[in-house]
Amino acid sequence: MKNLLDKELAVHRTALNLQAYRQQLLASNIANADTPHYKARDLKFRDALDAATGRRRGEKPLPLARTHPRHLEEKKKTAPEDFVRFRTEFQSAVDGNTVDMDTERAAFAENSVHYEASVTFINGLLRSMQSAITGQ
Repeated sequence: MKNLLDKELAVHRTALNLQAYRQQLLASNIANADTPHYKARDLKFRDALDAATGRRRGEKPLPLARTHPRHLEEKKKTAPEDFVRFRTEFQSAVDGNTVDMDTERAAFAENSVHYEASVTFINGLLRSMQSAITGQ
């Protein structure tokens, strides 16, 4: 029973952690809106979630060819930091800052809604498991 519960909660737990990390990135962007030469960053959430859960979307990437045993192996991307990218610049600023407050606020609000949805899914799952255990 414990394994089933862990398996069911794993995706939601991972999504919740990634959304919290993305919220930190977006908050950092907003906090540094007036910092010269600050480059806005964001998380490629879908790719990070797929890597964390072991899923693959689309085509499988080509593996690196190792022609000698001492060649370095390909680094597996699993940490959220591996999926942080600089946000594309829509309007250049004189001081080199790439933070667009409208974009950041919209992304922050959207991520907040997704975070709340994940919490709601987890609560619903736990509630249904509890009712199944108690037999109600």
